[in-house]
Amino acid sequence: MRDYDAVTAFLGEWGRFQRLVFFLLSASIIPNGFNGMSAVFLAGTPEHRCAVPRGANLSGEWLNASIPLELRDGRAAPSRCRRYRLAALANFSALGLRPGSDVELEALEQEPCLDGWEYSRDVYRSTIVTEWNLVCEDDWKAPLTTSLFFVGVLIGSFISGQLSDRFGRKSILFLTMAVQTGFSFLQIFSTSWEMFTVLFLIVGMGQISNYVVAFILGVCIFFAFGYMLLPLFAYFIRDWRMLLLALTVPGLFCIPLWWVIPESPRWLISQGRYKEAEVIIRKAAKINGIPAPAVLFDTAEMQDSKPQQQQKAILLDLFRTRNIATITIMSLLLWFFTSVGYFGLSLSTPDWHGDAYLNCFLSAVIEVPAYVIAWLLLRSLPRRYSLSATLFLGGSVVLFIQLVPADLNVLSVGLVMLGKFGITAAFSMLYVYNVELYPTLVRNMAVGATSTASRLGSILAPYFVYLGAYDRFLPYILMGSLTVLIGILTLFLPESYGNPLPESFEQMLKVKCFRNGQETTGVRSSKESPKILITRL
Repeated sequence: MRDYDAVTAFLGEWGRFQRLVFFLLSASIIPNGFNGMSAVFLAGTPEHRCAVPRGANLSGEWLNASIPLELRDGRAAPSRCRRYRLAALANFSALGLRPGSDVELEALEQEPCLDGWEYSRDVYRSTIVTEWNLVCEDDWKAPLTTSLFFVGVLIGSFISGQLSDRFGRKSILFLTMAVQTGFSFLQIFSTSWEMFTVLFLIVGMGQISNYVVAFILGVCIFFAFGYMLLPLFAYFIRDWRMLLLALTVPGLFCIPLWWVIPESPRWLISQGRYKEAEVIIRKAAKINGIPAPAVLFDTAEMQDSKPQQQQKAILLDLFRTRNIATITIMSLLLWFFTSVGYFGLSLSTPDWHGDAYLNCFLSAVIEVPAYVIAWLLLRSLPRRYSLSATLFLGGSVVLFIQLVPADLNVLSVGLVMLGKFGITAAFSMLYVYNVELYPTLVRNMAVGATSTASRLGSILAPYFVYLGAYDRFLPYILMGSLTVLIGILTLFLPESYGNPLPESFEQMLKVKCFRNGQETTGVRSSKESPKILITRL
């Protein structure tokens, strides 16, 4: 029986039907942009200090002096987690003693914030941090919230393929959109941090399946459009529950897409549902204005054709030889640290100088030119040099942030933006480059393994940002150093540009340090880049 591509070749590559499906699937990705990064504002930590109850019997002077000063970013600032012991202050106040002149404050005993905290409302009206006091001894819970969201993303990536193979691409696409929207709505009614976090994990499970199903069409740029909407919503809606409600509503607009987006004809054929596949293909031909052949699937061929027994790959095949093992290990590191850099910079926007909402918007905007540049680089330049250059650019400028004088805030934000540009461009090119390195037998396995490494990087990224609580520049030093390191590491990977996709282990390109023999046993093709389908649709 003819393969699917041969059957549908008459439709052309980019007709009206293909464009319609492309933009509809792209529309389904937009909510992923603001849901994926919503923790930036939902879990934002405002300035805070220990609360002093009204019945503390302190004079105005002692009330103002009740919070000790600590050195933060080179300046003295009120402590966020300690106060002077109120019982002692009340005694001094009753005796008429004055702080500083009569009593040496540095010698006084301190205590934790036993009566809660007072939060600044300059940036956020309320967040889950202010709702459940996720500060001081509990400040680890805020980054854990974001990490568990990405744990959900990882779990979703494992189960989405199995479910879509069993129940169809369209059904799972809409199921995951429903999970994302429905459980985001349930989060509004969370009564505890634990409840919010469990629901957030389930939202993450819905996000990855949705994104993976649609990514085959290369719609990263629409993720950026959704990302841009997040700070706009958050700027005007500064209560976290109302913000969640606003972010949930757009998911409802995807419901009508059920009647427009078709099931994957390729999947229908794999299930033996030829009549349904033929209906969709003939409808596509009609939309494209192209006459369809009288017979698309020969009945005799369909009855005689039997599923071919395909050799199945296992994870150990990615380490079968020294060459493929080296490529796999380097690829895992590349995906892991690129993911750490991308999500680390994205989640750290409230820590940049200036307005948190504007910073987040700029972080989203810079992704659009990054994706465009990545596309141009993939079309015209070698993969290794393109990846290495963008990673080295992103990492080196992030490293320079610590050298910027404190009064040049605009320059430091500009460097972070340039770093985000480089790392985003590299991240988007990884999808194509990774597929081109592996032979057919283990290609899907390799994509799954490296994607898992990427998810693990996103899970750890919030804790890279968390290190900024101890030293403002530490996250940038770590992310910049690791990104530069993997940029150099990329130069040792084989070059796939201008080479055919390997069909066997023998045809795989060789790592640069293993070039004792021929670089590849495959025949070098023209300089035209291969067209690659990355996922399962």
